[in-house]
Amino acid sequence: MGQEGRANRYLPRGPQLDTLLPAETLRDDLPLPDNSELDVVRHFTRLSQKTFGIDTAFYPLGSCTMKYNPRINDAMANVPALRDAHPFAPDAAAQGPLAVMWELERALASLFGMAAFSLNPAAGAHAELAALLIAKAYFKKIGQPQRNVVIVPDTAHGTNPASAAMVGFKVVSLKSDAQGRVDPDEMRKVAGPDTAVCMMTNPNTLGLFESRIHEVADVVHEAGGLMYYDGANANALMGNTRPGDMGFDLMHLNLHKTFTIPHGGGGAGAGPVGVAAHLIPFLPTPVVRAFDAEGTAVDASGWRDSGEFTFALDFDRPDSIGPMRSFWSNFAHMVRALAYTYANGGEGLTNVSKLAVLNANYIRVNITDVVDIPYPEINRHEFVASAQSLKRETGVRALDIGKALLDRGYHAPTVYFPLIVPECLMIEPTETESKETLDAFIAAFREIVATARANPEAVLATPINTAVGRIDETRAARQPDLRWHP
Repeated sequence: MGQEGRANRYLPRGPQLDTLLPAETLRDDLPLPDNSELDVVRHFTRLSQKTFGIDTAFYPLGSCTMKYNPRINDAMANVPALRDAHPFAPDAAAQGPLAVMWELERALASLFGMAAFSLNPAAGAHAELAALLIAKAYFKKIGQPQRNVVIVPDTAHGTNPASAAMVGFKVVSLKSDAQGRVDPDEMRKVAGPDTAVCMMTNPNTLGLFESRIHEVADVVHEAGGLMYYDGANANALMGNTRPGDMGFDLMHLNLHKTFTIPHGGGGAGAGPVGVAAHLIPFLPTPVVRAFDAEGTAVDASGWRDSGEFTFALDFDRPDSIGPMRSFWSNFAHMVRALAYTYANGGEGLTNVSKLAVLNANYIRVNITDVVDIPYPEINRHEFVASAQSLKRETGVRALDIGKALLDRGYHAPTVYFPLIVPECLMIEPTETESKETLDAFIAAFREIVATARANPEAVLATPINTAVGRIDETRAARQPDLRWHP
């Protein structure tokens, strides 16, 4: 598309390029289409309409907490005094941003029962890496560098063993019991003098609360290890219970999940890492410190209003693992997360989790008669279903249900994870969806299963209404072609 001379030109042509750059650095040809401004606007508008996001439709992607991001968060991040603050500004000229970071850190510590947080890591997995580096530094400091094993239940997120391996730990997988939970007796068989960390999420990736978590934590602590809480599922318990009270020594949060900053898509993220009191010296630098009117450092516990304090960045921490990210890390996301926290308040955040749990159970109960539910009990913020029986009877798999949902305007649930459930569909609706949206999704899901039983080929042919149809997924995985060819 395009034709020579069609492009709108509002400004006079600049100087010839060979007057600005050496001739040998210039290319002879640049075959870009010459289009009008209107054609270009329509092209990119059409492309934007082919994407899928939480702003366009329901996105029940299990374990990813695709909740709505309130626009008030962005408005606060765009307040000029915060938006225009420069990371090289001296502490005296950056009291507002430092107060934001300090209040958010205090709020997270209070909400999740940790002694302190670092806002430095740039994403959830980055925070996992930071936590494991903290654990390694801690054991080295206390003279136990031989602890080199990280225990990971089979219901853990895939990033857990990957992060442990990156830090040089040996990973030991722990099989769940028949109820989909960690058995303290099984933990006792693997925990020992080489145990460094046990990495768990609670509720786990089956959407089930680990009801014996205190016993599990006791076993790991008696062996001399640390308990790490993967905060990817924190939306299930925020304000209702706290990892610190369960016995966890380390944890991380995904602010893009629980605290409604934008999901990355490869962009900037934020993954605060929290620690118990004995691990504070190892937190990444810098740490925001508060001082009272006399200039005395304040050892704050719980959330505190920052109005009476002044702040400074502390880089002089000899036991620290060092910075995980340059400058203040992704500061705008800290503003968004604090705005979300204050907009909801303590009671509101508690209700967020309750509604997330209610919505997940509402969907589960309403599809129980059409697909397998491997763990038929009250789940938390997400649950797993299985298309195993449907596949056996019709040939329609979990993947095919996901494809058919795309045709009906829904993002597919997470499929084939966790690995311990065959033909798994992991569904997480979040608290921000209305009953009408949930009912429409339930109706679509049930209609797909009914179609699978009556005419499976119709489901196997989906999607037919999307910009891209069904691809050869095996070839895409084994022969990736990521280069654009003109």
